[in-house]
Amino acid sequence: MSRNAKINTLLLAIVAALAVLPLALGLGDHKEEPFTGADAQAETAITEIAPDYEPWFAPLYEPPSGEVESALFALQAALGAGVLAYYFGLRKGRRQGEARAAGARHAETPAAGSADSVGSGA
Repeated sequence: MSRNAKINTLLLAIVAALAVLPLALGLGDHKEEPFTGADAQAETAITEIAPDYEPWFAPLYEPPSGEVESALFALQAALGAGVLAYYFGLRKGRRQGEARAAGARHAETPAAGSADSVGSGA
């Protein structure tokens, strides 16, 4: 197995462990909603500290349920990852293309002192 394949396998195992361990270890069992986002936790903390606090803005769109909100967030994350992957892939492709073009130019230029490069002087 190549070095890159070993690194990719290790990274995949780490990501899987990060996803499974909180569930397997029962983290958050003592909470009503154990895996809520930071926004919900911040809202709870603000309500506890200042019960009469009123937000100074309202969301443009309020999803009908938590599942729809999660799906929209996942869609946003997927689109962002796609844009980044496209950008980095484009940059790598351009670099590879430039390297191939430079290699082709270098291969086409005759070596110094060869019969082709010597002029036919009188």
